[in-house]
Amino acid sequence: MTLLAFFIVIVALVLVHELGHFLAAKRAGIRVDEFGIGFPPRLFGIQKGETLYSVNALPFGGFVKLHGEDGEEEGSQDPRSFAKASKYHKTIVMAAGVAFNFIFAWMLLSVGYMIGIPASPLVDPRVEGSALTVTQVLPETPAFDAGFKPGDEIISVDTGEKVVLVRTAEETSALIVNGGGELSFLVERGDEQMQLDVTPTIHPETGTNFVGIGMDTLGTLSLPLHEALYEGGKTTITLSTLIVAGLADLIRDAFVGQADLQSVTGPVGIAGLAGDALRVGVVEFISFTAIISIHLAILNLIPIPALDGGRLVVLGLEAIRRKPIPTKIVATINMASFALLILLMLFVTYRDVVRLF
Repeated sequence: MTLLAFFIVIVALVLVHELGHFLAAKRAGIRVDEFGIGFPPRLFGIQKGETLYSVNALPFGGFVKLHGEDGEEEGSQDPRSFAKASKYHKTIVMAAGVAFNFIFAWMLLSVGYMIGIPASPLVDPRVEGSALTVTQVLPETPAFDAGFKPGDEIISVDTGEKVVLVRTAEETSALIVNGGGELSFLVERGDEQMQLDVTPTIHPETGTNFVGIGMDTLGTLSLPLHEALYEGGKTTITLSTLIVAGLADLIRDAFVGQADLQSVTGPVGIAGLAGDALRVGVVEFISFTAIISIHLAILNLIPIPALDGGRLVVLGLEAIRRKPIPTKIVATINMASFALLILLMLFVTYRDVVRLF
């Protein structure tokens, strides 16, 4: 289930991102030599017209190879090469992948709103069917060990002296804080009810009992198409703002040596989260994919030469200089940046594996 969810997310996001580059290049009249899913070595490919559509062995990405993309010399004889395209068309092609990821997130969230997305009745009065829901389970806590999952609906808590039908997070928190021993939670997960037994422990900072879950009263918000599109767009903007702020904080903390890399997740961590989201429900999986799509778009805008943001910076510098930056310099910087990104991905993946086991 986890691997299936991971590959659905990765393939969908890569296809959408590279499709943006591909369609923008075709629209601009630029020749596309290859549209690849994954990174080489190549497993197989289908030649259709001037473009080779390939599937490659390393699944963590994809690419569109534009004719003349690597320098003036390669495409100097072909008026349809990327090297011969105007700065305007080059900018559109480079930005199209990011734009498609934002649009994809918007569409996914809109579909989620049409199906019915979890929401708080305190935020929107149109929410129906509210229930006390687990929104977060902290790792290495009693709740995590007991098997709590985000999306579990808490029905009652057995304190050993009485069974309390709970309705609010405040009420449940009071039972946890004041509890003297094991608590039995009756929760509903999908169509199944189960009992989860957990013994609170003392929080090291507050000195009070805690089990390690976040809770909120959530229901379902289902909207017609026009309202779903509006809410989907608004949520995309809100999430984008939050992600940019979080990334800016991480970069700032990294410069002063205070970055918390525990919060950084790589492919293995994303696979686990994708599997959890799919197990909770289709809407949760759709929402998770939308959030990852926004992350991918924003990360690609970072001005690192190997990413779209870096290439847009190069185009800007060339426009200011009124002449191309030497191909060898750009290629060297791109290779160095790509190597650093691979090392970072390996490091984060290692941390994911350590957390997993």
